[in-house]
Amino acid sequence: MNQIGLDFEQPVLELERKIEELKRFASEEGMDVTGEVSQLEHKAEQLKREIFRNLTPWQRTLLARHPQRPYTLDYVGM
Repeated sequence: MNQIGLDFEQPVLELERKIEELKRFASEEGMDVTGEVSQLEHKAEQLKREIFRNLTPWQRTLLARHPQRPYTLDYVGM
């Protein structure tokens, strides 16, 4: 999960990294943490909604120019 994030996206990306870490740890140790993972995923979804609901016009511009968005040449090959 090597994502580039904008400053306002960092809390969500950190939470998603922790979820992935927890999943990896649980699978290595043979633990069942589906309840905790489910709660964290729900919290991440709520956080995303809150962040993206309150974006400033400049943050929307930055999001539209995000480095991981596809470019025209990405579609031309298809």
